[in-house]
Amino acid sequence: MHKFQLPQLPYDYAALEPYFDRETMTIHHQKHHQAYVDNLNKALEERESEAGELSDILVKVSDYGSVIRNNAGGHFNHTLFWEILSPNPQTVPTGKLADEINLAFGSLDQLKAQIKNAGLGQFGSGWSWLYVKHSGALDVAATSNQDNPLMDTQLISRGFPILGVDVWEHAYYLKYQNKRADYLDAFWSLLDWSVVEKKYEAVIASVV
Repeated sequence: MHKFQLPQLPYDYAALEPYFDRETMTIHHQKHHQAYVDNLNKALEERESEAGELSDILVKVSDYGSVIRNNAGGHFNHTLFWEILSPNPQTVPTGKLADEINLAFGSLDQLKAQIKNAGLGQFGSGWSWLYVKHSGALDVAATSNQDNPLMDTQLISRGFPILGVDVWEHAYYLKYQNKRADYLDAFWSLLDWSVVEKKYEAVIASVV
């Protein structure tokens, strides 16, 4: 049976300092993300389900129950999170994505404000997202726990996530304590828009 695996980070645990510290990155990746992978594999094995693609599970996650929902979401969300971070990021979007951000939100700064507000407004653990709706339009949403817009359990904010910010306390507490706003501000110094653009282009090619 195919098993999911923890992805390797494309940078060192200390590479995102001073914004994200080495200790948090190490624990976040090796402990938290690894636990989602292990628990997902265990739950699928107990269910005797062939894993398939992670996205295939998420789009019909209501068929699987809460354990697989939480851990498949955790694996997907963290994989995306690591991919869009970089110690040497492209700091602004370009091309069609930049145009669509201006169309949907008015400006990049207004998009950043909406993502920050979604993250701050998420009570307890969760994520803040930029995602592509099935219509092809961009939108921002917050989800609780390890949910994301791919899941069929998201009745309002449904679509394809291309940017996600983890607002679980384990993502920031060692460095930022209760200052979630400061952590959300620091995120933009590490976000690689070139990766987000590629995700956006892949989604648009598949839905439009």
